[in-house]
Amino acid sequence: MDSKQKILQDKLAQARLGGGEDRIAKQHEKKKLTARERIEFLLDEGSFEEMGALVTHRTTDFGMEKQQYYGDGVVTGYGTIDQRLVYVYAQDFTVFGGALSETHAEKICKVMELAMKVGAPIIGLNDSGGARIQEGVRSLGGYADIFFRNVQASGVIPQISAIMGPCAGGAVYSPAMTDFIMMVEQTSYMFVTGPNVVKTVTNEEVSAEELGGASAHAVKSGVAHTTSPHDAACLMDLRRLLSYLPQNNQEVPAKLPFTLGEEIREELESIVPDNPNKPYDMHEVISGIIDEDSFFEIHKDYAENMIVGFARLGGQSIGVIANQPLFLAGVLGVESSRKAARFTRFCDAFNIPLLVLVDVPGFLPGTDQEWNGIIVHGAKLLYALSEATVPRITVITRKAYGGAYDVMNSKHIGADFNYAWPTAEIAVMGAKGASEIIFRKEISAAKDPAKKLAEKEAEYADKFANPYRAAARGFVDEVILPKETRRKLIKAFASLENKQVESPYKKHGNIPL
Repeated sequence: MDSKQKILQDKLAQARLGGGEDRIAKQHEKKKLTARERIEFLLDEGSFEEMGALVTHRTTDFGMEKQQYYGDGVVTGYGTIDQRLVYVYAQDFTVFGGALSETHAEKICKVMELAMKVGAPIIGLNDSGGARIQEGVRSLGGYADIFFRNVQASGVIPQISAIMGPCAGGAVYSPAMTDFIMMVEQTSYMFVTGPNVVKTVTNEEVSAEELGGASAHAVKSGVAHTTSPHDAACLMDLRRLLSYLPQNNQEVPAKLPFTLGEEIREELESIVPDNPNKPYDMHEVISGIIDEDSFFEIHKDYAENMIVGFARLGGQSIGVIANQPLFLAGVLGVESSRKAARFTRFCDAFNIPLLVLVDVPGFLPGTDQEWNGIIVHGAKLLYALSEATVPRITVITRKAYGGAYDVMNSKHIGADFNYAWPTAEIAVMGAKGASEIIFRKEISAAKDPAKKLAEKEAEYADKFANPYRAAARGFVDEVILPKETRRKLIKAFASLENKQVESPYKKHGNIPL
């Protein structure tokens, strides 16, 4: 090997070492993989092609010219996941704690721009102490450059963020504008202001984990879409998530081989209880409809009265939105409406058909909901579904009451097919509440008001607590046996494969944010 080749090899070897063996060992002590190990685990073996390995920062203030590391704290490039092209960047905590500099940001922006040009997903593996304070406004400008590209890429290519260490201050806003945020339990956290600032300003004592750990964001804030116990599990979840998505907004998700058979699922017949007030697990309905073991739930621990996630039906990738009667009877609330609305908009942006399973008694009442804007948040879901042009199919399993019936992908807001099970109850409200209003005078004048109320409740239920009036109006296309649901849906989605919708020209709508 001649001297020039040796110089190159030495420099590349230094780049691969990041901040050095000691700092790599410290990363491992924290039960965290290094940036390069994460990329190797995530991508197909041998597929990664690095870009910018020899980039260094340009700062001379505060003695920074004496601290130069090749790569400048971020590993960038492209490779494949299941033979599909992706672009990726992974922040290297062993170099300046992964802090973002001007050149660090330039490397990230470069792969983001390339991903948009070629129409491939962009994946960010975040592990950074924040802005590199020695660079001042240049570091802040680097963040803004990334934010701008996040917005340009939104709805064009899938953007996925895996938070695998600290992500604080302005750094949180790039993941927040991507499509999905995945977090690692116990080793990752996100917050705008850390525990020390919180204590100074509000006098609250809180740990980093309590303030912005994976559990806090998965359960309380809804910032995290999924959580995983360690780095490797997070990266495997990321690979699985990507399998449901297309490369970009001009393509459709890959369809797995499938041959239509009888597709009868007898287990669906016994899930909905005879007692309309008894809860059941909507996950059982989902499992009885979709391809076996294909459900990938999003926001599993947040707003549990609503279920959203990806699945396959007849080999086709679909998005599932479903009320969950096990939690708050499946009502629509502030958090559940927002959760379903954002998921709807993602699926619509990337050509993923939507299946909506309905068992909703209405909107959650109370001062807390009203004062926190249930009107606006409920309108977000209504807006998102009304706007969606992908194939949309609804199955009403039981209750569909009041305005929530309209919101949950009713025929009136553009659903393509609306099915109902015989157990469906489509009405303005439940039989008891309706009877108390309609027959108030008659009940109060009766010798036995309780008996009269029961009679009128039965009368109302017989007349309205069923799917047949809606079917007579054409608001429900067909009342079907539960066991036939899977077959009906496979055929219905297949019939909608070439659906086209012409929308009026607009720059963009004004969703009620």
